[in-house]
Amino acid sequence: MGADREGARRRTPARAVAYVACGGVLLAGCASMPDSGGLRGVESTPRLDSQVRVFAMPPAEDATPPQIVQGFLEALTSDDPHYKTARQYLTPETARTWRPELSTTVLMDGPGAEADSHAARQDAGEFSFTLTGTKVATVDAHQSYAPATGPYGGTVHLKQDKKSKQWRIDALPQGVVMGRTDFQRNYMSVSKYYFASNTGAARGNAEPMAVADPVYVRKRVDPLTQIVRSLLDGPTSRLAPVVRTSFPAGTALREGVGSLTPDDRSRLTVPLNDRAAAVGRSRCEEMAAQLLFTLRNLTPAVEEIDLRAGGGSLCSLAESRVESVASRGETRHPDYLYFVDAEHRLVRIAPGSGATKPDPVPGALGADGPDLRSVAVSRDEHTAAGVTLDGRALYVGSMVLGGELGEAVLTSGGGGEEDRLTAPSWDAQDDLWVADRDPGNPRLLLLEGGRGEPLQVRTPGIDGRIQAVRVAADGVRIALVVEKGDKRSLVVGLIERAEEPGRRPTVTVVEPRSVAPELEQVTAMSWAGDSRLVVVGREHGGVEQMRYVQVDGSTPDVPAPAALTGVKDVTASGDERLPLVAYSVDGIVRLPSGAQWQKVTEGTAPVYPG
Repeated sequence: MGADREGARRRTPARAVAYVACGGVLLAGCASMPDSGGLRGVESTPRLDSQVRVFAMPPAEDATPPQIVQGFLEALTSDDPHYKTARQYLTPETARTWRPELSTTVLMDGPGAEADSHAARQDAGEFSFTLTGTKVATVDAHQSYAPATGPYGGTVHLKQDKKSKQWRIDALPQGVVMGRTDFQRNYMSVSKYYFASNTGAARGNAEPMAVADPVYVRKRVDPLTQIVRSLLDGPTSRLAPVVRTSFPAGTALREGVGSLTPDDRSRLTVPLNDRAAAVGRSRCEEMAAQLLFTLRNLTPAVEEIDLRAGGGSLCSLAESRVESVASRGETRHPDYLYFVDAEHRLVRIAPGSGATKPDPVPGALGADGPDLRSVAVSRDEHTAAGVTLDGRALYVGSMVLGGELGEAVLTSGGGGEEDRLTAPSWDAQDDLWVADRDPGNPRLLLLEGGRGEPLQVRTPGIDGRIQAVRVAADGVRIALVVEKGDKRSLVVGLIERAEEPGRRPTVTVVEPRSVAPELEQVTAMSWAGDSRLVVVGREHGGVEQMRYVQVDGSTPDVPAPAALTGVKDVTASGDERLPLVAYSVDGIVRLPSGAQWQKVTEGTAPVYPG
């Protein structure tokens, strides 16, 4: 750690050792801790190469109370797997009861520390410090990230051993606390995968639908084994209401298993306890699919899972077969990019090519239908939906030659164009979602199969009027732009379905969470992967920007898209090989990987299927 306020001086007692492949480097301490009085910041450790491992040093002989607290905070940011060095700064009893795994509090800067003037005097053998800072996020015991705001405060109390005269911490908050830079250096986001409980096989389809559940694990502390254990522990509390796992209750790694490592053929053997010993082959392959989806982007690569329990092999599943066992909604490569041309008709263009001349889609929406301002295409690319230019009516039609359009499936009674229907969105079950912005009757609506009487979706906890709707490919998450007063926020909720025989389902959006709270004016957004969105907006007093955001509210470790002005719509594919596409003041533009924005053609409202 280092002084995060300019000019704060370095102190020598805080230190950590960083090891690299070619040798060791001693890092000087960075925390600035007063003996008494004023508050000083504790800066995060400067960014290090990803191969560098940082280990804290134990307390020095006769270290003062400020040096003990400083060294302890330094040790929290090290790569010590079990915080053994950090515990050396604690009294034996406190070391036994301190549980760092309960939570991680992330601060804007490193924690500051202020000597407590009301505490007992140092010469009486006791001393206290108050840790302070501004909260950015918290990570709970299930490794789930959540944005946080407001001040942080925690008390660290020290006692001097009467015999040895050494100072040690005897009371402190549970969990760990660190600055944002240290958090980014120490932790990484990994998505573990479960299966939707209200889609896929759960509703009669052949294959279960995989759902990403992002968590944060320590980057250089055997992340592969960490994430396997986390997967077996079950989904985070936020996602649990809408997903299931194929692992039997109580399944864990076999007792005594340490680190998991793939062999030289990239096959990972996972020994499980006897709770999994009786599963059949089909269920076992679903378990292996969860592991393959989860470990897909880790290093070293895993290309095959071998599950073992009860003294023998349960099943093996190779990466090449995983898509035959379970589906991931964002893995399908779309055939086309769709948008509305200058004649207000639905057109399409091959997304991965350099083509700039679009073709009309087959069917009425691409020929003689009504003038359109927004569209959505089903994920199988067989059906399209379009909202009329005035926002009043929603039409649905098949994309086949000669297909007839029929009557509007929905109309809005809103008085102005901006008080009527939003752009529609198709979910994984080919149901169509749209919001009616009529101030007198604002509603989120669902049309089963894209037709019939609209079903009003319950939205408890959503405070404001919905201005945009996008349903995730997994079928259990929905992204909404919600307007309240002069602010438009991006909210992600979960889709709960309750079905009873002979009755229409009850659909509810639950657990809504703001995932980009720093943006006060969100103007456009789209799903950009299993657990990621691309969003356009601006902060208070700031300029328009485009960025990626995770469904848990964290910022993914990927570069933000190149700057683009005047963005009105944006769309992304789960297939990362395809370009980001936007509608801006320049018309339809695309952003190929590693390039700058390029104009495609004139038009509006670009969408990939979904």
